[in-house]
Amino acid sequence: MPLRPGRCYRHFSGPPYTRKEYIQGIPMPKINKFTMGTPNGDYDYEVRLIATQVGQIRHNALEAARVIAFKQISKKVGNETGFFLWVLKYPHHVLRENKMMAFAGADRLQDGMRLSFGTPIGTAARVESIGEPIMILRVKKEHLEFAKQAFKVASSKLPLKTRIEVVPLKSSAPTQEAPAQ
Repeated sequence: MPLRPGRCYRHFSGPPYTRKEYIQGIPMPKINKFTMGTPNGDYDYEVRLIATQVGQIRHNALEAARVIAFKQISKKVGNETGFFLWVLKYPHHVLRENKMMAFAGADRLQDGMRLSFGTPIGTAARVESIGEPIMILRVKKEHLEFAKQAFKVASSKLPLKTRIEVVPLKSSAPTQEAPAQ
């Protein structure tokens, strides 16, 4: 079985560390655009990327998934008026790291577990229950397969296992569901 990216920060224990008014030096999240396309279009289907695992998604993984999903769907659909992509998760949780040096003479330079609280290195979005949507994509009927393919590629950028769910926005369309991985 191939290893999935982001193994170090995928699992969490304890409450989220989010009080940014008390934390110095938090790097800005890489993701800065959460909605793309036309939000008020006449769409037939909503395709959802749903988490099937509990865990954390780092801000750079979330941005990579957003970028590749946007590239895939815009390449097939063309302009930004044929779809609406929305990233629902926001990276609130601040990740810390107690950096340890691994070279000759490092034992004289580091303190080990003394003052081991760590410095902020990034942020992560928490998925706290199975079945939470990470991203949604609204498309017309003729672009449904392109949307599923875009989310299949985007799910490979995320550290958690996901599934793709298709929800009809109009009452005449049938519901479909497919695993992403």
